[in-house]
Amino acid sequence: MKWLKRFVVISKTIYHYNLSDIFVDRIHPLWLRALLDRLPKNSSFDQEAAPVRLRLALESLGPIFVKLGQVLSTRPDLLPDDYAAELAKLQDKVPPFPGHLAQERIERALGKPIFELYAEFDIEPVASASIAQVHKARLYSGEQVAVKILRPGLKPVIEQDLALMRFGAKWIERLFADGKRLKPQEVVAEFDKYLHDELDLMREAANASQLRRHFADSDMLIVPQVYFDYCSQDVLTIEWMEGTPISDIATLKVKGIDLKKLARYGVEIFFTQVFKNGFFHADMHPGNILVADDNRYIALDFGIVGSLTEYDKRYLAINFLAFFNRDYHRVATAHIESGWVPVDTRAEELEAAVRAVCEPIFNKPLSQISFGVVLMRLFETSRRFNVEIQPQLVLLQKTLLNIEGLGRQLDPDLDLWATAKPFLVSWMKEQVGPQALWRNIKDEAPDWAQILPSLPRKLNMLVDETRQKEMRDAYVHLVKIQQRQSFWLAVMAIALVLILVFK
Repeated sequence: MKWLKRFVVISKTIYHYNLSDIFVDRIHPLWLRALLDRLPKNSSFDQEAAPVRLRLALESLGPIFVKLGQVLSTRPDLLPDDYAAELAKLQDKVPPFPGHLAQERIERALGKPIFELYAEFDIEPVASASIAQVHKARLYSGEQVAVKILRPGLKPVIEQDLALMRFGAKWIERLFADGKRLKPQEVVAEFDKYLHDELDLMREAANASQLRRHFADSDMLIVPQVYFDYCSQDVLTIEWMEGTPISDIATLKVKGIDLKKLARYGVEIFFTQVFKNGFFHADMHPGNILVADDNRYIALDFGIVGSLTEYDKRYLAINFLAFFNRDYHRVATAHIESGWVPVDTRAEELEAAVRAVCEPIFNKPLSQISFGVVLMRLFETSRRFNVEIQPQLVLLQKTLLNIEGLGRQLDPDLDLWATAKPFLVSWMKEQVGPQALWRNIKDEAPDWAQILPSLPRKLNMLVDETRQKEMRDAYVHLVKIQQRQSFWLAVMAIALVLILVFK
């Protein structure tokens, strides 16, 4: 019956914050719309805008709904801009759970007493969020570490709330006029995956390790080392990082940090992750970034990462370059080539739509143009042509907006295009130039060496198989002809017998 109690709490919250006003006009059955219109309203929130009421309601429902709001804030394809902006204000901060529970959870997960694992362990947490909290510790080898522990009893609560979300998503599709377009069941499924990824700290450990490998010896980014012997699904132990929060501009200035260089580094790190590695940290909000005294970024919290295929990277590079060169025809053909629009789409129609959406952006100087907004506008145009935007690209757009916000906070005059264009041009040359051809030949050479000697035999087998198939087909055809002839001969024989009998 716990789910029923939770359902009642959610219903009361919807009433308390007058949330029915948000969706009543979109409900399809008129009788249900009339019934909701007659329900009494809570006058306490009459003066609050609908997006604010939605944010307050999600905060009151607890950490899982706060997480849902944060995910929705990154989906401007589903929500109006004012709702997305308000939900972005949701703070993932909850009171810590007792330190002795954290200790018990570590011992159960790693199979040893706490002080056999760590020479020192601070029982008081240094940070707390809805999914986990962090304690400071020291290994016997001397390294200072951060120990992240999942909240106890979290998984049953998550499963209960997710079950209710799935139930609600099904009814939204049935009751709302645009329910199917919003794809609520797919949104909940995406959120389900997002949450369960965060609940597996071994996955986060692997993400951090891979990102650290990509930026080994980098002069722009520090990624903490992972201590896998002290990790499990419920516990993550990584190198302790000292730095200044990226949002503390005053302290960064006092320390003599070069803010313009730092802003430029942020853009370069992003494009390196996306176009060189195809693997990017997708949760780069200010709470997850520190700045070291040597002018390098320090990345934290690797629960959410994105990955791109070579096809995704090529699509993005072509679109960015074509857009900033105002080559809207190339933007249109890139969408068609990607297979994301129907094959019968006329490039000229898509080109006109892209131009109508994007051309007004160029009323601003290039230094003020947002890459994230460019990508969002392209997605909006694509949706008009029934394109389903890939989840990894939505995640990329969210990350890009975060990076831009940070960069311009550090340097209001940051020209992202001037920083990014040489990177994109160079990457495209590597992908389509002679170097790319030679690299692909070298990469494929081992397979060719294995295939070529056996190619004549395989071709001969293919020819034989083709001949055998042709012979089988001919034989079957002859059998069918013979069967038809036999049938008609039998019919004729019966007819002849009947004529002779009744003559």
